[in-house]
Amino acid sequence: MKETIFITGGTGKVGFQLVQHFLNNGYKVLTTSRYEAKLTDMREKLKNTNHFYSLAVDIEADHALRTIDLFCEQNNLVINILINNARNRDYLQIVDGKTPRDQWLNEFNLNVVVPYEWSMHFAQKDPLVLRSVINISSIYGIVAPNVHLYEDFESESPINYGVSKAAQIHLTKELAVRMASKGIAVNCISFGGIKGRVDQAFAERYAKLTPSGDMLAEEDVIGAVDFFVSNKSKQITGHNLVIDGGWTIW
Repeated sequence: MKETIFITGGTGKVGFQLVQHFLNNGYKVLTTSRYEAKLTDMREKLKNTNHFYSLAVDIEADHALRTIDLFCEQNNLVINILINNARNRDYLQIVDGKTPRDQWLNEFNLNVVVPYEWSMHFAQKDPLVLRSVINISSIYGIVAPNVHLYEDFESESPINYGVSKAAQIHLTKELAVRMASKGIAVNCISFGGIKGRVDQAFAERYAKLTPSGDMLAEEDVIGAVDFFVSNKSKQITGHNLVIDGGWTIW
């Protein structure tokens, strides 16, 4: 039996692709969601796979760490790989052309504080079994948005998203330094736009603004994560791998 991978936010577009891939490759996979209904639907889709574990919990809640620990004890799980993937679109609201303070704090908490807390929590376990942390970030943590992509830039591109993702990329570097002596690799993956989340007009504008001439397909998220999970990346830490069809090179 292979290792156990904990993927936060496993019911979303990126998360589901990762959960399905690693289950199909023999890993035990644990995922969380705030909504039991989403997990029920996911269990139905994955009913023919083995070693899938899911738990309805808000990972931002004070009790979340204890809840996960108890669940792992009850199911004889130890976390070898942590993938910080959770997101909450409710934190990306723009009001009167600006981002309210609570939206700033919530988005920063989810993208930076929570990944830090979860990473440290598993890194301090005794015995230590965590060997890899992978943060899922975005091209908007590297470059500012292109105003020509949007019909109404000020109301469609929340500033707190990119700023918090930039902080997440730096968090990756900080944790990589601090966890290196424990043999834990910490890396980040910044994805470009993914098909299925936007309308056709947006997709066409995006295609004209990127060298590859296309958005990412859902399955394009798998390869980079699989690389960091595998032993092929064992000498890589603190790296931000960009999967974006060339968006950030011009």
